[in-house]
Amino acid sequence: MPRYKLTLEYHGGPFVGWQRQDNGPSVQGALEAALKALEPDAPAIAGAGRTDAGVHATGQVAHCDLAKAWEPSRLAEALNWHLKPDPVAVLAAERVADDFHARFSATGRRYLYRIVCRRAPLTIEKGLAWRLPHELDAAAMQAAADLLVGRHDFSTFRSAQCQAASPVKTLDEFRVVRDGEEIRCHLAARSFLHHQVRSLVGTLERVGAGKWPVARVAEALAARDRAACGPVAPPDGLYLTAVIYG
Repeated sequence: MPRYKLTLEYHGGPFVGWQRQDNGPSVQGALEAALKALEPDAPAIAGAGRTDAGVHATGQVAHCDLAKAWEPSRLAEALNWHLKPDPVAVLAAERVADDFHARFSATGRRYLYRIVCRRAPLTIEKGLAWRLPHELDAAAMQAAADLLVGRHDFSTFRSAQCQAASPVKTLDEFRVVRDGEEIRCHLAARSFLHHQVRSLVGTLERVGAGKWPVARVAEALAARDRAACGPVAPPDGLYLTAVIYG
């Protein structure tokens, strides 16, 4: 069966997450339903990352096996037709080798977390960023982020439900960039723990708000204790922006 790599964009608001579940609609379920409209016997798909409820993506990747040899652009168009009205889009389809796996072939993942600092509620971008009514010191947040880059035991920033075999991960990049009233946190690693990005950003918010000194982040990391973590940032501002292969 020909295998296809699908690059996806979606708004996570209406979904219980990427993974198919019994308690509500999922991105995986929506995509599989669209595939079955093309080929009723199409098998289940695999995704590169299991984003949580409310988390968005501009570069999620999945792979699927189909009986028919589709021209990739026609496959993308057909899937987008059947995905309506769900807020999911296939940005690109590509024929790949049979041993390609969206999750296990990936060598890196990139996330963006958006924070908007303003007193007025979000209207146009409601559900697309974490709105805070107070200012944040982006330079202090960057100083704290620098302490987290590298290979560490991230037990403090790992949810109790995390199923990863080890809490040790290598954080390749953690950049904090201010653009007007918005602060964007860019993170990159081969893989992340469950709730790791949201835990890291929520902790840095405490630093930016002046509630924590920068040194406390290093202490929290060294503690290897979930109780040392700051508040977990909400899912609204989190985006899976890219999955790296090769």
